[in-house]
Amino acid sequence: MTATPSESSAVAYFQRIGATTFRATEHVGGGWNPAEQHVAPSLGLLAHAIETDRDARRDDALQLGRVSYDILGTFPIGEIDVTVNVLRPGRTIELVEARLSHGGRDAVIARGWLMDRYATEELAGTGLEPVDPPFELPQWNGSEMWPGGFIASIKGRRTEHAPGRATAWITTELPLIEGEPVSPTARLLGLVDVMNGVATRADNTKVSFPNLDLTAHLFREPVGPWVGLDISVSFGPTGLGLTHAVIHDDEGPVGAVSQCLTVRPGN
Repeated sequence: MTATPSESSAVAYFQRIGATTFRATEHVGGGWNPAEQHVAPSLGLLAHAIETDRDARRDDALQLGRVSYDILGTFPIGEIDVTVNVLRPGRTIELVEARLSHGGRDAVIARGWLMDRYATEELAGTGLEPVDPPFELPQWNGSEMWPGGFIASIKGRRTEHAPGRATAWITTELPLIEGEPVSPTARLLGLVDVMNGVATRADNTKVSFPNLDLTAHLFREPVGPWVGLDISVSFGPTGLGLTHAVIHDDEGPVGAVSQCLTVRPGN
C-alpha cells in the first residue's frame, strides 16, 4: 500500500490506525528511493513501542540504555505493523524486542535494554568533548543532496571538516506519531539514522552506502529539540563501512551511535 494524495497534508511521520498498525505518511520518503521508507522514523517508532507497549511489558519506570536495530530490507511507504516481545523479563533490567513488518514480512528488528533508575547525580559526568551549539554552524539543506520526504522534513546545521567527517545538528517540527506523545529518547532515535547522509565520504550519485543496522547507547535522557551528531565515516577496501557519531543535545554529550555500511561503487 502506497501513500495516497489525501495524505499530502499529513502532520506527522506516522498515523496510528490500529492497536499495532500504523500508516506511514509521505514525510518518511527515503533518500535512496523516495518511494521507500527512510528507516529513521521507524527506528523511533520501534523505540516508542518498546517503551510503552503494556500488553507485553508491565507499567514501570525502566529506561532505555541501548537499542540495536537490524534492517532486514527495504519497504514501501504504507501500512506497517509493530509487535513487542519481552525476551528477558526483570524488575530492574529487561531485554525487549520489537519487530516492524510490512505485508507480513519483517523489515526491522529492534532489541532494547531497559534499566532501573538510581540516584547517580553526584557521579554524573563524561569524558566526551562538547561541540559548538547549532546556531554557530551554517545551515544545511539536505534536500540539495538527497531526495525524499524525510530529508525534506528536517532542518539542519552542519560544519564539514573533511570527507566523511562532520559536526551537525538536526531537528524537525513533525511529531513521530500524529496525536500521540513520545519520549525524548524515541524522538531522538527517530532522527539519528540521518547521520549516514550528513557526513558523506563519496558522491552518493556514484556510490551507494546504505546501513544494515544501527546501535545507539545512551547514558541519559536527551533534552531540547535539536540532536547533535559529531560524525566520522570510514570505508574499508572490500566494501565494508562504518559510520559512528557521538550524540549531543542542549546540555552536552548524550551517548553514541554506530552503523554498519555496505559500500557499493557504481550503484
